Amino acid sequence: MTSRRTKSRILAGAAVLGSVSALLAPVSAAAGSHSEWARGGAVVSVEQAADLTAEEVAGELQGNIDSSQVRYGVTAYRVTYRTADSAGAPTTASQLVVLPKNGARHLSTVSWLHGTTVYRKDVASENPKSNDRIAALLFASTGRAVSAPDYVGLGSGEGFHPYGDPRATVAASVDGLRAARTLAHRNGRELKRKVQVSGFSQGGPATMLVGRALQQEGADRYFRLGALAPVSGPYHLSAFEAAAADDKIAKSGIYLAYFVTAWNKMYGLYTSPGDVFRSPYASEVEGLFDGYHTTKQIVDKLPAASKDLFTEDFLNKIRKPDGVLKDKLRPMDNTCDWRPNVPVEIFHGWSDKDVDFSHATYCADQLTRNGAAPRLTDVGDYDHNGSVRQALPRIVRFFDESVKTD
Repeated sequence: MTSRRTKSRILAGAAVLGSVSALLAPVSAAAGSHSEWARGGAVVSVEQAADLTAEEVAGELQGNIDSSQVRYGVTAYRVTYRTADSAGAPTTASQLVVLPKNGARHLSTVSWLHGTTVYRKDVASENPKSNDRIAALLFASTGRAVSAPDYVGLGSGEGFHPYGDPRATVAASVDGLRAARTLAHRNGRELKRKVQVSGFSQGGPATMLVGRALQQEGADRYFRLGALAPVSGPYHLSAFEAAAADDKIAKSGIYLAYFVTAWNKMYGLYTSPGDVFRSPYASEVEGLFDGYHTTKQIVDKLPAASKDLFTEDFLNKIRKPDGVLKDKLRPMDNTCDWRPNVPVEIFHGWSDKDVDFSHATYCADQLTRNGAAPRLTDVGDYDHNGSVRQALPRIVRFFDESVKTD
């Protein structure tokens, strides 16, 4: 790396929970004498994951996403880079970086943030058939560079996935952009400063967190926010988890178990699994969410309904959180509670049985109260996964429009 680009990095872990300076301290302390770890986004390894012509990209999209916007072939890379975990400690994460084969030296950049993933190999960098790989290919085939982080603890990253933790989410995403910039530079190309951020499901609130970090928190000295396009996200997380406790959403028990086991590792929600989970599941739930079990393996082992998996006492705590749970949910209820100075379009499907459409209106209302003017787009009669496949071509058009009005 050149000295100019070295200076353009700040320590990993700068996020939306407090000032940048306050958040840098624990990362620096954790790094100790290993100053390299303090450089969030430093590239550890690069491996080519795919090299496709435009026709081959269109073939990958066929049957899933409208391929009429495909213009260029792409080269995809699996990149491991340095970042910070939920405690601010140094770690590594992986991502898929995709560059278009369009001959342009200066590239617009998209940060694509994925949805809930329990199996660490079901991410863009590892699974060629994942929706997230397909999304990254689509964006890149329109002439953009794409950073699609796996987040901490997924892909080939170290440790467990701190599901929904704002600090780790922002760190992995912003550091992923830095690593993508380094890779592009090594290929004789430059990423433009303004980043178009989009994400699905878990990636919806992540989109808003990363956007706020880039715009308001000074998360990076180079990158700036260009546009926001979240899809089908649970922007009111306490309401989402309460609905899961009441079995009002699809796969409620699985969603809630993933949330509870991950947040217990980070925040200490319970002393013993037996305090939370019913017999005979208490002894095996935590092990199933280790990142090495597929969704099917988990679904085959656990009941779909929360009432069959959790104790009633614990479900009541989810319905009416207090203490540390209430404190940690608050930031995730307010990921849209700010004023972006860029175009915002919120996408959702009205037949989504996983994340209710009310979350999209909740986000839009928060933004509007802060003086923003978001566009709220109903993609139609589609379920959760169907909504993102319908949204992606519209997001490409929205990003094209946002550049023209920039």
